Order: sequence, then structure tokens, then C-alpha cells
Amino acid sequence: MLEQIDLHQAVEKEEYKRRLPELQARLYDLEHAVFTTGIPVAAVFEGWATSGKGSTINALAERLDPRGFRVMPITPPRTAETRFPWLWRFWLKIPAKGQMVVYDTSWYRRVLIDRINKTASKREWQNAFQDIVDFEEQLAADGTVILKFWLHISKKEQARRMKKLLQSDLTAWQVTDEDAAQHKAYDKYLVAVEEMLARTDSPFAPWTIVEATDRYFTRLKVFETIIRALEVKLGDKAPKPPAAPPRRRTRRVQPKAEKEAEHA
Repeated sequence: MLEQIDLHQAVEKEEYKRRLPELQARLYDLEHAVFTTGIPVAAVFEGWATSGKGSTINALAERLDPRGFRVMPITPPRTAETRFPWLWRFWLKIPAKGQMVVYDTSWYRRVLIDRINKTASKREWQNAFQDIVDFEEQLAADGTVILKFWLHISKKEQARRMKKLLQSDLTAWQVTDEDAAQHKAYDKYLVAVEEMLARTDSPFAPWTIVEATDRYFTRLKVFETIIRALEVKLGDKAPKPPAAPPRRRTRRVQPKAEKEAEHA
């Protein structure tokens, strides 16, 4: 599946700067509509280390009302959390009615990082696929909009980004030991990611693969996907988008040389 993704997708900076404010304004209006209608929204961000999950989430959060929006970074389970069923800690983090929650990595850690690092047994991570599907189905049955993004970059692009980050003391901290280990085991992760996408994609919790080589393309695709899903869920309760501004009329400016030739 992933080998067929065109990672050369890109958007010019000028187009990105023109379109982003419109998308941010539209998402802000939809956030308010979601809040007033009591629809929970869960947006899951998974992807390769350095693929731009954090910067994309920042772009989403920049113009939203923090009273209805929350970012939930997911870390390894703490000691107390390991004493409960593994999904217990995620039930505590589900969105409230009318709230949008963005997960910076998620319950999919079980079938990716824990699987590759062998901190979960083969039986545990295999059983986790069905646990995840059941978990998401229950959320969807209760009215939650679930969006799942896999930000995809090549191994070569990941190496380039890591090298650039490590060249400066100001950014080197962003490359963790876990990130370095993921890059080293890129091919093993690729197999795990393919299986994850195949076994957990569903009509009520679909995966969106985002070509993440170009950060402008990444952000616009994420915004458009979320906006489209919320508009479908809200139906006639979705606020009407603002009318498009009238197109400017253009005319050809006649070069000075042509004018002189006409009057000659």
C-alpha cells in the first residue's frame, strides 16, 4: 500500500499562505458548531518520527478556541497504568461531548512501538488489533467523529531531517532515542504499519495517508480532511461557508513598444 504513495506531492508557499487562513477560519466555525451540537471529535496523528506531526497539530491549534480543543500527547504507560487493562488509560482521554481532542500518537503505540521493541508479547499486540477496532466502534456508536492520519515519509527523507535537526543544539533534542531506533528499524516498522492500516481501517474510523514530504501539502490535506468530515457529520447544522470573493477582472497591459508601433 505505502509503496504506491506519491511522496513528491507539494504545494507552493504562496498558495499555502493564501489557502491556510481560509481553512483555519472554516475549521473555527465548525469547532463552534461541534461544540453547540455536542459532537465529540477525535483526531489521531500517527506517522514517522520527523514527519511533521507536531507542526501540523500546531497549525490546527493556532486559530481554534482552546475551550473546545485539547491536544493529548501520548507517552509510555506509567507504573499505575500498567495495572489496568491496556486501553483503560485511553478511555480516560476520550473527548467530551462537543470537544475536539487531537492525539499526538495514540493507542496505536501498542501495535507499532511496543510490537517492534517487544515490550508487548506477540499475542498481546495481535489481540490489540481487535481491541482497537472495538474501542473505536464504541466511540463511533456514541457519535464520535474519528479521524486517523498516518504521515508518511521515506527512509531517506527521515534521515535527511534527523541529520539537519542534530546539527544544531537548539533542535537536536527533538530526535529522541526512540526516534533513532525507529529509523534504524524503518523496514520492520514499515511491515507493522502496513498491517496496522489494513486491520484497523473502517468506515467509522478511516485512515488517511498523508504524503508528508512537503509540510505545506501535509497541513492543507489534514485541514481539508477534517473540515470535510465535520461538514458531513453536521449536515444541515454545519455553518454556511462565507461567499467566495468576486474574481478580479484582469486586462492585458500593453507594452510601451507596442503602443509606439501602433502610432508610427
